[in-house]
Amino acid sequence: MTLQVFGLPVARGVAIGKAVLVASSRVDVAHYFIGPDQVEPEIERLRRARDVVADELAGLKRDMPSDAPAELGALLDVHLMLLHDEALTGATKQWIVERHYNAEWALSAQLEVLARQFDEMEDEYLRERKADIEQVVERLLQALGRNGSVLAAAPAPHPADWGGEDPLVLIANDIAPADMLQFKRSVFQGFVTDVGGKTSHTAIVARSMGIPAVVGAREASHLIRQDDWVIIDGDAGVVIVDPSPIVLEEYRFRQRQSELERERLARLRHTPAVTLDGERVELLANIELPQDAPGALAAGAVGVGLFRTEFLFMNRNGELPGEDEQFEAYRAAVQAMQGLPVTIRTIDIGADKPFERMSHNELRHEHTLNPAMGLRAIRWSLSEPSMFRMQLRAILRASAYGKVRLLVPMLTHLGEVRQTFEALARAKQQLSDAGVPYTDVEVGAMIEVPGAALLADSFLKHFDFVSLGTNDLIQYTLAIDRADEAVAHLYDPWHPAVLRLIANTISAAHAAGKGVSVCGEMAGDPAFTALLLSMGLRSFSMHPSQIATIKQRILRADTRRLSHHAQAILSSDAPEEACCRLLRGDTGRETSLH
Repeated sequence: MTLQVFGLPVARGVAIGKAVLVASSRVDVAHYFIGPDQVEPEIERLRRARDVVADELAGLKRDMPSDAPAELGALLDVHLMLLHDEALTGATKQWIVERHYNAEWALSAQLEVLARQFDEMEDEYLRERKADIEQVVERLLQALGRNGSVLAAAPAPHPADWGGEDPLVLIANDIAPADMLQFKRSVFQGFVTDVGGKTSHTAIVARSMGIPAVVGAREASHLIRQDDWVIIDGDAGVVIVDPSPIVLEEYRFRQRQSELERERLARLRHTPAVTLDGERVELLANIELPQDAPGALAAGAVGVGLFRTEFLFMNRNGELPGEDEQFEAYRAAVQAMQGLPVTIRTIDIGADKPFERMSHNELRHEHTLNPAMGLRAIRWSLSEPSMFRMQLRAILRASAYGKVRLLVPMLTHLGEVRQTFEALARAKQQLSDAGVPYTDVEVGAMIEVPGAALLADSFLKHFDFVSLGTNDLIQYTLAIDRADEAVAHLYDPWHPAVLRLIANTISAAHAAGKGVSVCGEMAGDPAFTALLLSMGLRSFSMHPSQIATIKQRILRADTRRLSHHAQAILSSDAPEEACCRLLRGDTGRETSLH
């Protein structure tokens, strides 16, 4: 029976495929693919975890006090029986062998299958045994976590490698940023999550991958079953489960049209981004790992406007990457860009990108009442001075191999500015004392807090450039948790207050003769290209997959004409409507907005 699930459209296009469920668990579960040569070692990990849990349960039963209820011993017997049941461990092995899932993911996938079977049982007593299965799986997951894994994550295998040719879509309650890294170059055609907003990390990465996604779909992961056929309509925010043949064919036609449009845009790759009136615009790339740099070059980026270094720190069980490891990563990105500038942002851990070891006191992200307002980004770096200097040294060392710029996130106080430059001076001195080469780098500030935007002129006295992080700027200006689907509808990049803060920052940078760019989601959204150009922005940084679309808008724009409308749009109570009306022209001819 066809079923429709509604959520928030966050990455445009259509995806069609069989559902792969990432089940939620009370225990954090890593999801990654393993290589063919890692299948047997991973099965052995599962076997060892089963033996550990069996010993634990046997020990609990052996050490039971004499006055313990008889039911408790019977319950332990049930858990031991479930532990050795082929429906659990045997089927879990099949997920490892056939889909190349790591053991934790395979176990969670099988739990999802079994839980549904129990939910459908008519007998109430049997239905309640689902809790026993969940408890056994939780023990296994904990044992796997204690044993750890020495296996490196592998790229997702093609479906043909596990005996199928069908495309796949990923369905989850939520997808952690660290897991998104593993899925980034995977076979998945689209994503659906129960939670999240338009600028949640899952949404951002899905857009950056250029694949359709719907978030905030509430009960999607409970309504959709493993291997259900699913259509993801990333334009309307609709997920269609078990579609009819007619609906399926209609969406396949739309897919073909989108592919033709992408091919047409790809021809603009090497065309300079120059407006109709001769204004040159800088189109930069946002990257997360050094391996992303060649893709940025291939897409026509003229540099990296944002290297998100925090992804080097994830999926490491709280262990920090050393200075040499960081240096090698930064150098690889710099050399891959072949002399073009690379802007490296210091670690922006916190909020929707939690780090397992938030401080030496082992403070964890989940214990923070409001992580978006807590110890994150530069605040965390300044609270960990040795870690911060280590990262600064690694970045400075990479500057000897190309043009590097340093970007500092979430500055709010001039005191933080002073501490940052003191740390930078100390890092430089340490390198000089050790005879390690580096060059002076330009230093920029992320403007993503209203307080910083209002003090942009003061910040610009200390920095060489500023970069507008519009995702957080919108969140903090409107007091909206952008990852919370309950208030996601209030997240509004067209809000007059947001647009005025952006315009004022761009104006302040021009007045100071300093560079300014936008590296948030607005930079890669064609709906805002004309407006940002009208404000005087000439530097956009976005995921490489978005560059061609934005370049097309720029090639069709006349900034002299656009600049006449900027003030009217900014002073309007309904900026989006005013923008549409003014930038289309009196004849109804579209100039570059929609």
